[in-house]
Amino acid sequence: MTLTGHMLIGGQAIAGSREAIHAINPATDAALEPAYAGGTAEQVEQACALAWQAFDRYRETSLEARAEFLETIANEIEALGDALIDRAVAESGLPRARIQGERGRTCGQLRTFARTVRAGEWLDVRVDPSQPQRQPLPRSDLRQRQIALGPVAVFGASNFPLAFSVAGGDTASALAAGCPVIVKAHSAHPGTSELVGQALTRAVKKSALPEGVFSLLFGSGNEVGIALVSDWRIKAVGFTGSRSGGLALSKAAQARPEPIPLYAEMSSINPVLLFPAALAARGEALAQGFVTSLTQGAGQFCTNPGLVIARQGAALDRFIAAAAVGVQRSPAQTMLTPGIFRAYASAVAALAEHPQAQRAASGLAAEGPNQCQAQLFVTQAQEFLADVRLQGEIFGSASLIVRCANDDEIRQVCEHLEGQLTATLQLDDADLDRARDLLPTLERKAGRLLVNGWPTGVEVCDAMVHGGPFPATSDSRSTSVGTAAILRFLRPVCYQDFPDSLLPQPLKQANPLQLRRLLNGQREA
Repeated sequence: MTLTGHMLIGGQAIAGSREAIHAINPATDAALEPAYAGGTAEQVEQACALAWQAFDRYRETSLEARAEFLETIANEIEALGDALIDRAVAESGLPRARIQGERGRTCGQLRTFARTVRAGEWLDVRVDPSQPQRQPLPRSDLRQRQIALGPVAVFGASNFPLAFSVAGGDTASALAAGCPVIVKAHSAHPGTSELVGQALTRAVKKSALPEGVFSLLFGSGNEVGIALVSDWRIKAVGFTGSRSGGLALSKAAQARPEPIPLYAEMSSINPVLLFPAALAARGEALAQGFVTSLTQGAGQFCTNPGLVIARQGAALDRFIAAAAVGVQRSPAQTMLTPGIFRAYASAVAALAEHPQAQRAASGLAAEGPNQCQAQLFVTQAQEFLADVRLQGEIFGSASLIVRCANDDEIRQVCEHLEGQLTATLQLDDADLDRARDLLPTLERKAGRLLVNGWPTGVEVCDAMVHGGPFPATSDSRSTSVGTAAILRFLRPVCYQDFPDSLLPQPLKQANPLQLRRLLNGQREA
């Protein structure tokens, strides 16, 4: 496959004219060709105009045609073969097996959304037939379905060059909902983005869809991103990245004459609670599982366990000692970009200088550029409660253990937390009452609660929630992973007293799509 360094606007490869970016191989610090010149406001305008032209036709494609389109995207990505894997490895520094697994996840979620589209339950069809004889007033015929919001802007993430990028979850769910998508590629992996973008463009053409269903833009600064979010034709935004980046885009989205929803996944430290019986019975095993989760992928997961909360005592001391040994034996790992490595090193240095945070262990020294050395710190509950700086996310293999004097301090620490993607409970049967008491707090704080597992690893399935209260996400009512993610890009429309010939297919009297409707308040079989 040939890389051109061009954007993909509709079906056309177009060169940008703004400052160019080069991908950097983080394992060697070498720049990779080709250069990717940034887009202009005029090219954003072109992409948005094409998306708007495509919208009404695309949102009314049949369920089968849309499902086949999603499956065609997956097929085209797989057809890229080793060219995609090789480029993604070079641009990210991630192991080959990790990229292969991520390709499988990306294609798997596209096919999962194809299944979801075919089932049609996301249309949430509701029918309340007319009651002309009702007293004191008759009731009109009322029918409701969900329709697509409009063109969606998606911002690729740094830590998942495939699964949260050009054809990742935000794109898959928006396309499934019937929304054209314009992707702003992440500057860390432009070549990977172009390859996947080419695959998606081929899928649009093979599916005989309007070219504006998909576009891919590049840009080194914020010009393209802000212009995209500010364009009147964009009706929603999907973003995965830093809190500062998410807040900047949210400000732009809300400053428009017509504010739009921005679904931003931003910051989470994913607390792990070690309950007394579990800690006493299997502290060393818990320490091993914790270190494995902490150091996986150099800690570059939004669900990385960045905080541990437990009652102080001998059992916790044994856990800390065992975890420290595990961290000390952990090899340094290449991070995704030089910039991410610098941010990690700076955040670790700041925590090491904090007077109330004691370093418990450091991993093995780096042997190459941009390598993350795992870190483990310890503090007391009252110190954690007194200084918000101890609650900051460190993107990488670093975690803070909070020693609590009693159950009340554990509760205070949990109440003090910001919103989280996950909260993990390590417990045994003797801990159930304590866990039950904390559940209301944890439910208010996190989008996914785990028992006796580890938060890294997000299954793509119907029941998954990958979201949570701010700042984990900008909208706690939604998820960015799992089939419920389609709901972010839909809105309800009610049709009153329409003749059957004018009703859209999902709402016709004969139910030609054989959907499970809510009819007169009862769900059909």
